[in-house]
Amino acid sequence: MTAVESRPAGGVGTPPGRRSFGARVGAFVALTKPRIIELLLMSTVPVMFLAQRGVPNLLTVLSVVVGGYLSAGGANALNMYIDRDIDAVMTRTEKRPIVTGMVAPREAVVFGIALGVASTLWLGLLVNWLSAGLALTGYLFYVFVYTLGLKRRTAQNIVWGGIAGCMPVLVGWAAVKNSLDWAPFVLFLVVFFWTPPHYWPLSMKVREDYEKAGVPMLPVTAGNLAVARQIVIYSWVMVVVSLALWPLGHTSWLYPVAAVLLGACWLKEAHGLLRRAKAGVTGAKLKEMRLFHWSITYLTLLMVAIAVDPFIH
Repeated sequence: MTAVESRPAGGVGTPPGRRSFGARVGAFVALTKPRIIELLLMSTVPVMFLAQRGVPNLLTVLSVVVGGYLSAGGANALNMYIDRDIDAVMTRTEKRPIVTGMVAPREAVVFGIALGVASTLWLGLLVNWLSAGLALTGYLFYVFVYTLGLKRRTAQNIVWGGIAGCMPVLVGWAAVKNSLDWAPFVLFLVVFFWTPPHYWPLSMKVREDYEKAGVPMLPVTAGNLAVARQIVIYSWVMVVVSLALWPLGHTSWLYPVAAVLLGACWLKEAHGLLRRAKAGVTGAKLKEMRLFHWSITYLTLLMVAIAVDPFIH
């Protein structure tokens, strides 16, 4: 019997019906992974400003934020249902609602599907059907391609699975234009190449967790030095691709200046991690989480520059 099989997949603790109403509501909110959705919405709304070349319709923005939360939240709930066995093994995830018994597995499935359906109808009826279709594509990709297909089978799981996290930039553009252009696809690629060097440092930090759960994340199968080299490669490609938005998105001087400065800071951190990995540094001295935290700051500030750029003449 493996470590994953040694604990019940349906969660432990007090049955859901005996929990307080407030605790139950909080558990269902936790199923949606709100902190991850913050990142997704952060890459959605600024693109709407770029597409509008100014302030987009605020009702449309609100509709996209709600619809995007429902879509990503539904996918995350189904992800927790599918991964409830490995979540029970990993220290980082052992307090998730299904594992603790706050939410029953069947409830999570119904909840996740309901949110996906609600998101599609909400975006389709209140925004447009192109944005609804793109959000649904991201939802289905995350559940079926990443969670069911890639996560437990290949060390490249986060690379290709990250495509789901790239969809919000297309959704934001489509919500305003009801069409697509080169600019959102550039940002799609930026997020695509950003995702592995964003997530791999965290995977390095919790490598033992993934190893215990039998999930072949790259730090488990390749080691710190190989991962750091991959991080540097993806980082350089990401920074170069980010500069393509200048001509293709017809931005002002503000965006390329921000992209260069932020990219330089990113590359400094990435190469610092590579140097420490080459020196054989391990444990806290590897400081891999510095790049993880900076990656969030990088994407936030880059998106701020995208939102502000249309107002620079």
